[in-house]
Formats: sequence, C-alpha cells, structure tokens
Amino acid sequence: MKIIGISPHRRNFLRKAVGAAPAVALLAGAGGGLAMAVSKDQPAYKPRFFDATEWATLTALVDRLIPADAEGPGALEAGAHEFIDAQMNTPYAYGALWYMQGPFVPSIEQFGYQFHMAPRELYQSALAGVNTAVNRQFGKPFVQLAAAERDAVITQLQKGTLDIGAVPAKVFFNQLLQNTREGYFCDPVHGGNKDMLAWKMVGFPGARADYMDWVEQYGKKYPLPPVSIA
Repeated sequence: MKIIGISPHRRNFLRKAVGAAPAVALLAGAGGGLAMAVSKDQPAYKPRFFDATEWATLTALVDRLIPADAEGPGALEAGAHEFIDAQMNTPYAYGALWYMQGPFVPSIEQFGYQFHMAPRELYQSALAGVNTAVNRQFGKPFVQLAAAERDAVITQLQKGTLDIGAVPAKVFFNQLLQNTREGYFCDPVHGGNKDMLAWKMVGFPGARADYMDWVEQYGKKYPLPPVSIA
C-alpha cells in the first residue's frame, strides 16, 4: 500500500488510525444518525444515493485506499463504500450539522470542513470530475484502469494536482479518505465495519462495558471478541 501511508506495517498504521479517532470506532460514523444492522444473510447492497457510474467509481477508489492484504480485510470487505452511500441520506451529508453560509475562504485543514458544497454535492461533482479527468488522461474511465494507474490518479488527488472541476482535488481526497476510515472502523450499526472485521484485525474490544483489567497488560492478546453497541 503506497497511497495514504499504509506501508507493509499496515496493522500499526490502522491501530494509530483507531487511536486518533476513537469516537469513530465507538460511537458513529460521519453522520452519527443512521443505524443499520449488517448481516451475512443480507442480499447484495444496492446504493440508495449514488447512480451506477458514481457507485462504480466510488467503489474502485475506496478499494485502493484500504486494499485487502495478508494483514487483514480491505475497505470493500468491511463495507466502507456502503457506509458512505448510507451517510449521503443523513443530515450530515446535507450539511445540516454545520454553518454553511458564506463567505467561504481557503483555510488550513485543521479548521475542518470549509467547502461551500455539502458532502452529497461534493461527492457527485467530484466523482464525475474524476472520470472526466481520467478519460482525458487515459482514454477510459477510472474503473477500467489497472491498479497502478488507479494509484497514480489517487496520488494526484492527494497532491491536489488533478483537475476534477468544481471541487479541489485535495478537498475531495481528504473527504473520501476520512469517510473511508470512518466506514472501516465504525460500529457495524452504522453500516460499515461488517462483522467487526476491522476491530478484530487490530484487537479492538468494541463497546464492551468494562475491559479495564486488560488496559495495562501490555503485549498480551485480549482474549474476548469485540462487541457492537447493538
């Protein structure tokens, strides 16, 4: 993994991501308002917000951000793309939880979301823009690119050097990466982290009421499986 700092030490990277955002793992995803049970017996997921082209592009992007490897499941296995689609129909995606009036000015990332589009508008504009830019560069849509070519495109997004139209490339990359991580590590009731795969991989106990006996037992494997708030 080369794009977002997921080196061969993938497990350590993901442990740090959990540690940096415990609220994501324990409470809710991006919107914090959508509860959704996930079961192996459910039929194949059908997107509720994204159209077929947008969904295919989003899925391909998310797959390269956290691909499956020998260390553990990828973002698609954990349902991070499904989580993002589900969140697009929550107040979060409409920008209802934020002050969304102008003026809008460039700012540092530490100030949080400062773009004038709500997330659902951002995604639709950016996904179409990615395909336009990729078609211009490669002569085919993003989903038809080889893995190395997809990584090259994502690197351009990360650096802000790919023109995808109205949405700055780096703004889209940061939003997509944040939502992918949230979908990967959230409690399964919010539509991602299917079967608590990500929690099992990093040894996170989930929403257990009490595991203080193990907090200072360094180097010992926690023996109990993770628990969802459901």
